[in-house]
Amino acid sequence: METLDSLFNIIQTLRSEKGCDWDRKQTPETMWKCLAEETYELEEAISKKDLQNICEELGDVLFQLIFILEIFQEKQAFTFSDVVKQVVKKMIRRHPHVYEDAKVSSDQELFLQWEAIKALENKGKGQNKTSVLDSVPKGMPSLIRALKVSKCAVKEGFDWENIHEVLETVKEEINEFEAALKTGDKNEASMEFGDILFTLVNVARVAQFHPETALSNSTAKFEGRFRLMEKELKKNKIRLKDLSKYQTDQLWTRAKKSYENNFSSEI
Repeated sequence: METLDSLFNIIQTLRSEKGCDWDRKQTPETMWKCLAEETYELEEAISKKDLQNICEELGDVLFQLIFILEIFQEKQAFTFSDVVKQVVKKMIRRHPHVYEDAKVSSDQELFLQWEAIKALENKGKGQNKTSVLDSVPKGMPSLIRALKVSKCAVKEGFDWENIHEVLETVKEEINEFEAALKTGDKNEASMEFGDILFTLVNVARVAQFHPETALSNSTAKFEGRFRLMEKELKKNKIRLKDLSKYQTDQLWTRAKKSYENNFSSEI
C-alpha cells in the first residue's frame, strides 16, 4: 500500500530554499482556499460519476490537506501522527455500538447517540455554547450553511408539520418578494429573495435530498442544454442575440429534446 511519504517529500522539497517561491509563501489560510477549490472540483467529478477524474481530484484534495499539515509540522504545532491518533480516537469513541457494548435499534437512536457524544466532547473542551447554532461554521457556503442551521433548529423541535406546509411557506415568501419588487426597495427585495432560498432549502431537507446536489445537477443540465444550443448556432453561423424570441424558444426546445435523448441513452 502506498504511503504518504512521497507526498510529504514533494511538499518539503517545494517549500525548501531550493524549491518554489510560491510554495514557500503559502500559509494555512491561503492553502485553505486551494483546498476549497479542489473540493468543489471533486464534487463535480463525483456528480458526473467520472471515475478517472474522481481519482485525480481525490489526489488533489489529499495533496492540499498534506500541504496544510506540513506547514503545521514545520511550526512544530503537531504532527501527522497526532492528527491520525486524534481522529482514530474520535471515531472509535463516537461508535460505541461498534467498538463497545452500546445498543442502537434505529437510525434515530444512532443519531441521538452521536449527538450526545459530540455534546460531551464539546463540554470536555470547555465549549459552553449559548445557542445550538454556535456549532455551524460561519464560513460555510450559504446554501450548505442554511441546511445546517435548519437541521440544528429541527433538533430542538422547530419544524414544519409536513412538506406541504413548507411549500405553502415558499408561496408566501414569493408573494412577499413580489411585493418588495413593487416598492423598488432592493434591500428588501434581496432579503425576501433570501427567504425564498432558505425555505427552498427546507423543502429539500424535508424531501430528503441535499439542496447543493440538486442545484449542482440542475445547473449541469442547463449547461448541457445551452452547449447544445451553442453547437447548433455555430453550425449555422448564427448569433443567439440575433434571433427573435420565437426562434430562441424553438432553439431551446430542440436543445432540451436533444439533451434528454442523449441523457437517456447514457443510462
